[in-house]
Amino acid sequence: MSTLSYADPSVASEDRKSFGAVGGGGGESTGGRSPRMAAIAAVTNYQPLSPPLDFTNTPAHVLFGQNVFSKSVMKDRLPKPIYKSLIKTIEAGEKLDPAIADVVASAMKDWAIEKGATHYAHVFYPLTGATAEKHDSFLSPDGNGGAVTEFSGKQLIQGEPDGSSFPTGGIRQTFEARGYTIWDVTSPAYILENPNGTTLCIPTAFVSWTGEALDKKTPVLRSMQALNAQAQRILKLFGHADDSFVASTAGPEQEYFLVDRHFYFARPDLFTAGRSLFGATPPKGQEFDDHYFGAIPERVLAFMLDSERELLKLGIPIKTRHNEVAPGQFEIAPMFESANLATDHQQLLMTTLKRVAEKYGMACLTHEKPFAGVNGSGKHVNWSLGSSSQGNLLDPGETPHENAQFLVFCAAVIRAVYLNQGLLRASVATAGNDHRLGANEAPPAIISIFLGDQLTDVFEQIKGGGANSSIAKGTLSVGVDVLPPLPKDAGDRNRTSPFAFTGNRFEFRAVGSNQSIAGPLVVMNTIIAESLDYCATKLEKAIGDDPSKLHGALQSLLTELITECEPIIFNGDGYSDAWHAEAEKRGLLNLKTTVDALPELEGPGVKEIFTKYGVLSERELESRLETYLEQYCLTISVEAKLTVEMAKTLIFPAAVRYQSQLASTCANLAAVGIEFDTDTLEKITELVKGLQDSVAVLEKSLTDPDEQSTLDHAKYFAGDVLPAMATVRKYADLLEGWVADDLWPLPTYQEMLFIK
Repeated sequence: MSTLSYADPSVASEDRKSFGAVGGGGGESTGGRSPRMAAIAAVTNYQPLSPPLDFTNTPAHVLFGQNVFSKSVMKDRLPKPIYKSLIKTIEAGEKLDPAIADVVASAMKDWAIEKGATHYAHVFYPLTGATAEKHDSFLSPDGNGGAVTEFSGKQLIQGEPDGSSFPTGGIRQTFEARGYTIWDVTSPAYILENPNGTTLCIPTAFVSWTGEALDKKTPVLRSMQALNAQAQRILKLFGHADDSFVASTAGPEQEYFLVDRHFYFARPDLFTAGRSLFGATPPKGQEFDDHYFGAIPERVLAFMLDSERELLKLGIPIKTRHNEVAPGQFEIAPMFESANLATDHQQLLMTTLKRVAEKYGMACLTHEKPFAGVNGSGKHVNWSLGSSSQGNLLDPGETPHENAQFLVFCAAVIRAVYLNQGLLRASVATAGNDHRLGANEAPPAIISIFLGDQLTDVFEQIKGGGANSSIAKGTLSVGVDVLPPLPKDAGDRNRTSPFAFTGNRFEFRAVGSNQSIAGPLVVMNTIIAESLDYCATKLEKAIGDDPSKLHGALQSLLTELITECEPIIFNGDGYSDAWHAEAEKRGLLNLKTTVDALPELEGPGVKEIFTKYGVLSERELESRLETYLEQYCLTISVEAKLTVEMAKTLIFPAAVRYQSQLASTCANLAAVGIEFDTDTLEKITELVKGLQDSVAVLEKSLTDPDEQSTLDHAKYFAGDVLPAMATVRKYADLLEGWVADDLWPLPTYQEMLFIK
């Protein structure tokens, strides 16, 4: 086979054709080799991208935001009154003046055309959790055989994609097609580059003709508005009345796997379902802890540098990159941003990683559990709130026992989590995340809060009558003179907690790597808004017109909250069996699967919370439950059908060929009087029979009748179809350990995880 270079963009498009990715046993295109062997040969012949990227002429700080219609670009290109009006909307949450749209559209069009754009796209985020976009040309015929470039304020503000072709949970029927995209000025427009041109991308909300949210963005914006309103009441009680917008902020860490594209296309399960449905545990996995924070492989580092370059141009503030725990797993993390912007950037980040990975002959996998037996991938969402005048409202300072304002905001978060455990769990419930949550690699399905030694001590003092001290930070010396002493935090971290305080923010660690962070952010913003509302109301009533009563009212409120919500605070090992038993005694929920968790969207008080603060109407909430249940069913249905297909067309033929070879060998030896141990043949025969029988059971399970509710369907898939899939996999994975290596059709875990 000739040496391949991924500098040639045609290679990726030829992957499946060249290497006989699905089915087959070799043939002319693979030189008589199996697709798996051809894939291994292609991977080991990989050549680096050429020429290398030049980072010297354009430093990172110059690259940052160069493709973004940012505040600085707007300031240079817009009339001062228009610019000031936009900034009031972006920074203070004031209503957008539609009258300025034509001027903004003209400036945005000119800027985009200067950067090579011929089209603009309204980018929105439907309930699929993916990114959607509708492209339109700037060009319009001028009636004289020529064309002019046009982009009006009306075109900027509003687009019209099909409102019934995306999941709606019943809000839109097939014959009710109208839907609207609405310009979101708080998330800046940007240029998307392509080798053949560029496109102006405009972040938008997506709603139905009847006004309901059909997307992820609209509820995020509504929830941020609700959070600001209630946070302002607390700040006012502490004497802050400048009305600077209090925004929730997020910094989502993204974990992902990289697999060579030849392996990827030789695995129908990876490129169809995003995870491997078959695969025996390799002799070596992650048990040596040698991959975590290890030296980044050269090919992977080249991909990371290129990805970061593209992300910098889009104004995404990438901070960290490193190897993760599992072999073939990596992480990228941005700095904090406004929650809405962080949500949009997170979608862009996933898209960019997948796009750039192709240039380096790899596939980027963001599924929560692409490989059984090794750690899966999460998306830890670091959440806080603050304003331009007050800074981070969850920063405890050096003496948190004296920081009453911080204590109120922190206690409000604790109360919100305690009273809405089920809702938080439902916000991260997906078929993919079910494979990850609860294992000794990710937080348990039990929602709890880790506060750390310092805050736990402060709240214990408050409960006892008043806090008078805080555990101080120390200094760490390791006994080596040439190493400087280090400032030591006042408490340790806890990676087993699903909701942990980590210094100046809470980290929601249960979010799945393939998820949009919008859903979890909507829930966090809304329940904390409700909790701040509760706190503000209690304090306002207690104080009345006498500000001198504030101290006593605070002591009373904080004592009440920490006493009521104490069961949710757990600083121990969330992986232990003892915690599960203890959590049950505390009355905490243990919702192990998506089917257990999603009905919490109909739980007591949930509709009241979302409707009270204008985040989701009853109809919108019900539509989301229906949509998420349907997506769960569809995901498992596709995986089950794929399991049947691969078992029948790939694994069974390979096993039977080996069985036939063994039988022929036994017969030939017996004919010349040589005894041959038939144990292997008998074992293969037993496993082949088990595979056939289990596939038949799985196929039968897929004929389940349709006359059921979506929840009943989901329960059936969880209780019957998934176990049937697991049985098929059991026999297939056992066969992988017996069938001759040159006959096994699928790239193995050992190859996919370690060959880079």
